[in-house]
Amino acid sequence: MPFWSLRDHLPLVALVALFAVGCDSTPSKPDYERALPPGATALRPVPPGAEPDLEAAWLRRDEGLRASVDQSLSWFEAPSSQQWWPYDLGDRTLSHEDAKASVQRFAELLDQSPDAATFRRRMLDEFRIYQSVGWNGDGVVLYTGYYAPEFDASPVQTSRFTTPLHARPEDLVTHPETGVPIGRRLPNGRIDRYPTRREIHESGMFDGNELVWVESPLDAYVIQVNGSAKLRMPDGSIEFIGYDGKTDRMYTGLGTTLFDRGHIEKKDLPAIYELYERNPDVVMDGMLENDSYVFFRPYDGSLWPSGSLGRKVTGRSSLATDKDVYPRACVTFVDTDGIEVSGADVPIQRFMLDQDTGGAIRAPGRADIYMGEGPEAETLAGGQYAEGRLYYFFLRN
Repeated sequence: MPFWSLRDHLPLVALVALFAVGCDSTPSKPDYERALPPGATALRPVPPGAEPDLEAAWLRRDEGLRASVDQSLSWFEAPSSQQWWPYDLGDRTLSHEDAKASVQRFAELLDQSPDAATFRRRMLDEFRIYQSVGWNGDGVVLYTGYYAPEFDASPVQTSRFTTPLHARPEDLVTHPETGVPIGRRLPNGRIDRYPTRREIHESGMFDGNELVWVESPLDAYVIQVNGSAKLRMPDGSIEFIGYDGKTDRMYTGLGTTLFDRGHIEKKDLPAIYELYERNPDVVMDGMLENDSYVFFRPYDGSLWPSGSLGRKVTGRSSLATDKDVYPRACVTFVDTDGIEVSGADVPIQRFMLDQDTGGAIRAPGRADIYMGEGPEAETLAGGQYAEGRLYYFFLRN
């Protein structure tokens, strides 16, 4: 929900630096997390002739895409999904029914179109296409990737498994419908802010509330940022844990902290683990700069991994975006570059469903592609770091 995603979504390879004009040759970094100006919308209509390559995406369709569509349709059927609508498109207001009907009709065209040309014609006839304004107002979106990690773990502390993940404390207060953290209920009934990650770490306030133990503080941190994990226990059994709330403190990405301090040259998980092997104190201090703290519960493995919609995400067919600016569960077209498992570069022109979010996926200039489970997905996620374009599809009025 939330690198590949890690939900910190730490990318692998740095892309192209933009340079300032004039005498100053100092490179300036794109601000992919630039917020929308007040009153602005994240999507704008695509003029005729500027549509993405719908035929290429139709030819790349697979069972995963259809499964992802079904997960979105399932979410729209839940009464709780109605709270997130209407959505402002700028030139029109999108209702819950509009969005649901758009996904349903897209599914029908996927199934019924006899060829790519017919699919393209029907899509252009029936749908209005919108493009993200991107980080710079010119449509540029940074795509990273994430995957579902697996970790060795233990139900009890041992000499190997030394770092806990904690169950949700009774004093954590969250909104009953949205799950948004509100704070900590004090003994006198008042609600105050929760302590920071550093304060939690130094105080030991959750001693006795451990859910499971992993091998290192960095493993625990990665699981917190990712929001769920598949765990291999010492007896060979597999268990799953999932998100069960977080504190009301601000999230700060570990990769960004270490990069800005000059400790790593690439904002990726391998670089962070390599630094941790050399200098764990530096990485630990960076982790403690992230004030947010996540809690877990045992999780139904059949639903794992689950995105922010509470539905299962699908490899290369589910997208994570900032749900404060983009509409949930809708059909998107991802146009960017990625890699194959072999490491070869490959264009990505695929339909995906917007079904997840993440701590580092903020503002219209960021998106994160879910790559799946296992070593191959880890390779694809780690190699995903490229600019591109992002489109959404809604039925015409």
